[in-house]
Amino acid sequence: MSNTYTDLVKQTFYFPQEGFETKDGNLQFNGVDLKAIIEKYGTPLKLTYLPKIGTQIKKAKSLFQQAFKKHKYEGKYYYCYCTKSSHFSFVVEEALQHDIHLETSFAYDIEIINNLYKRRKISKDTFIICNGFKQKGYTSRIARLINTGFKNVIPVLDNKEELERYKRTVKEPFKLGIRVAAEEEPSFPFYTSRLGIRAKDILEFYVDQIEGYEEKFHLKMLHIFLNKGIKDDIYYWSELNKVINLYCQLKKICPELDSINIGGGFPIKHSLGFEYDYAFIINEIVSVIKKACKKARVPMPNIFTEFGSFTVGESMAHVYSVLAEKIQNDREIWYMIDSSFITTLPDTWGIGEKFLLLPINKWDNEYQRVVLGGLTCDSHDYYDSEEHVNEVFLPKTNGSNKEPLYLGFFHTGAYQDQISGYGGIKHCMIPSPKHIIIGYDKNGKLQDWVHAKEQSAQSMLKILGY
Repeated sequence: MSNTYTDLVKQTFYFPQEGFETKDGNLQFNGVDLKAIIEKYGTPLKLTYLPKIGTQIKKAKSLFQQAFKKHKYEGKYYYCYCTKSSHFSFVVEEALQHDIHLETSFAYDIEIINNLYKRRKISKDTFIICNGFKQKGYTSRIARLINTGFKNVIPVLDNKEELERYKRTVKEPFKLGIRVAAEEEPSFPFYTSRLGIRAKDILEFYVDQIEGYEEKFHLKMLHIFLNKGIKDDIYYWSELNKVINLYCQLKKICPELDSINIGGGFPIKHSLGFEYDYAFIINEIVSVIKKACKKARVPMPNIFTEFGSFTVGESMAHVYSVLAEKIQNDREIWYMIDSSFITTLPDTWGIGEKFLLLPINKWDNEYQRVVLGGLTCDSHDYYDSEEHVNEVFLPKTNGSNKEPLYLGFFHTGAYQDQISGYGGIKHCMIPSPKHIIIGYDKNGKLQDWVHAKEQSAQSMLKILGY
């Protein structure tokens, strides 16, 4: 009986599949020869494949367009990218090539907006959805955008007091959004999200603070976001219905209100066994909104989404070499990698996130159960289970004198650099790996280049004051 890693994968999943296939026993990622990239740049490295960003955007836009057509939906759809998922210029600019809008979370995001406008990557008609609990530095920057002619900046009120700041500082008529505080899942340690205004307070707040000021500002959008994301369960549909019903109530007294923002939360593939029916979910969302509006006899709202992980997550991979194999007892075999999970994939350590793990070479070798260990001296710097099974199986290394086993953690493009502190001090001073970008040049040909070299000791010492 054959017992190779290839056999294991093909017996467990449908393979090859979108974005992954093997050639001559080596893994290809979106058609990219990872072995060649490793031979050119070495490991550890981060790899961003920019064309995947556009593929994701087109996918969501197409599915919403199909759902609108199927249900004869009368509103418009707007795709926003939330910058907090990955602030890198090459990511944001790649996304902007596909006619999208932006969502911000903090004051410094507005500096990115200004920079993008100066470089003609956005216009003053681009929707800028401003979320988050806002300090003065954030609200003042938002006001400055509006006062300089940005027509579609929508500050989404996180609390009632926030509106007073715009009343004092914004000189032009402007649009408002209100975030509806979502009820959390029963498993959460608290009942209601800290973000947003309680649903039962919003009607009264509108009547007292917004109605009658239409010449200065008007309510444009209701916003909701659920921590668990968009899932086909009673919790999600209950919360979505809550904001739709609130929209229907407000629309009868607020004709300017014309949009619902359902936030983000589309999951991405973290296992070869990943299954999620995007078309079904989108169809249901559109159908639910339409039915509620028809029943209440109000116009259907425009639908905004703020996809972050969905936009950029599947565009990146982290690649490591196995430095050594350590047998510590009669049950556990450790593969030691040339970097750290804590410093490069902090979600694996902080929230127990599982990424799609695959070997890049040695697919024709026999496999074994292993635990992966990072370079830091922290006992939590390990990876021992995948999303589909509570174990990790990888090819045998076949000794240390031959070609190393290379490992890839895929679909790591959202949040990991932001959380780990890109370019800063890392645990045990393990450096950030080199970052390689793959994208199309002006002639439509794929090329790769180094965005950032591996972090140096000197850069860390400078930060530390040595």
